[in-house]
Amino acid sequence: MLRLFHILAILHYVYAVWYDLNYVHIPILSQSTGLNIPMKGRLKFLTFWDVKCGSKMLHLIFHLISASVFLGTFWYDQMYLDIPFLQWEHDKFMKGRLKFLTLWNMLLQGFFFTICLLNDVIGTNEASPKRKPFIRKFKDVLLASLAFPLSMFVGLTFWGLYFVDRELIFPRALDPYFPTWLNHVMHTNIMLFILLEMYTSFREYPARKKGVGILVLFMAVYLVWIHIINSYTGMWVYPILDVLNLPLRIIFFVALLGFIVVLYILGEKLNALIWRRQLKVLKLS
Repeated sequence: MLRLFHILAILHYVYAVWYDLNYVHIPILSQSTGLNIPMKGRLKFLTFWDVKCGSKMLHLIFHLISASVFLGTFWYDQMYLDIPFLQWEHDKFMKGRLKFLTLWNMLLQGFFFTICLLNDVIGTNEASPKRKPFIRKFKDVLLASLAFPLSMFVGLTFWGLYFVDRELIFPRALDPYFPTWLNHVMHTNIMLFILLEMYTSFREYPARKKGVGILVLFMAVYLVWIHIINSYTGMWVYPILDVLNLPLRIIFFVALLGFIVVLYILGEKLNALIWRRQLKVLKLS
């Protein structure tokens, strides 16, 4: 409940500032005084300072909660969750979980929101700072190329296959070991948190060739990894791969790769829609 309150508070203050700067025009407050006061002259009012400072603090709180949720969930998974039939022979590292894309993504999200937290402290979330620090550039590229498309991919493909036939992705045999809340942190919260990040923090997407290139490379590494596991164990990481022959597996992998690239482009379009005014100003400057 407390987490929901913080999320709503963040949206409340960020939306208030965004609406004020984009739709409220008060000529008498913006008239020339000999000083070039930014933000339509609002920056001279303590009220606006309070909202801006509150927004910055709420960014920090949101990123702290997000990083804690994902890294804490990983810690819980490794400390308290024992699923014997997932720990294949010679596959004991991280309790055999490193073969799952879900775990790769959760570690990535924990890392990403930690970078966001550091950016809140030593970087900047401004749309057009005079000098953009490296950590901010890294944060923007990381969200665009991996954090957003991978979160949406893991969540949508998991729940899509789950509702078609859960035995293909999350067999009922896991239920006695795997808490429902943990399943939602790994496969539902990842989408909600990254969408909130997309809406509350401005970023400039990298060139599509660069962003998609990083994403495709990441997915290629994971694809090679699950084939290495199969060559050593004779087993596939996901049950659905057991029911597909070679031609169908190739089609399946190509379709999934195409799907995640589409998710990248959708993220790019969504970012352009949410931050269209700031991006327009940035292009003109």
